[in-house]
Amino acid sequence: MRLALALLLLTASAAAAQTVVPTRPIRAQNVISADDVTLLAEETPGALAALAEVVGKEARVTLYPNRPIRPDQIGAPAAIERNQIVRMVFSRGGLTITGEGRALDRAGPGEYARVMNLGSRQIVTGLVRGTGLVEVGP
Repeated sequence: MRLALALLLLTASAAAAQTVVPTRPIRAQNVISADDVTLLAEETPGALAALAEVVGKEARVTLYPNRPIRPDQIGAPAAIERNQIVRMVFSRGGLTITGEGRALDRAGPGEYARVMNLGSRQIVTGLVRGTGLVEVGP
């Protein structure tokens, strides 16, 4: 009985030790699908261990087959592209100001990007909130 329990515990811990790796080369800026990745039965420190953490994300760098994927190598798919005209929004209290700007960076939701205000030509940094929308402010 104890041997069976010990074997069960060893099997469970071995199954938990996994690493996500690409099955083929994935170029930067490509969205990762379930067919692009698989799990290795070994743990790699600093690497992602669940397919759900990777599928649907965008590669920030080229990912090579059988090399562990680290969190800094992937991110949310881009919501704004470089040189895209975006809407800038500044809100404080009851005041909301909007304007147009040109994105100077490529970024996904929750990431910061530089934007040039088309009216003043001033460059500001803002938080990407969605497709074509950047929240600027202090």
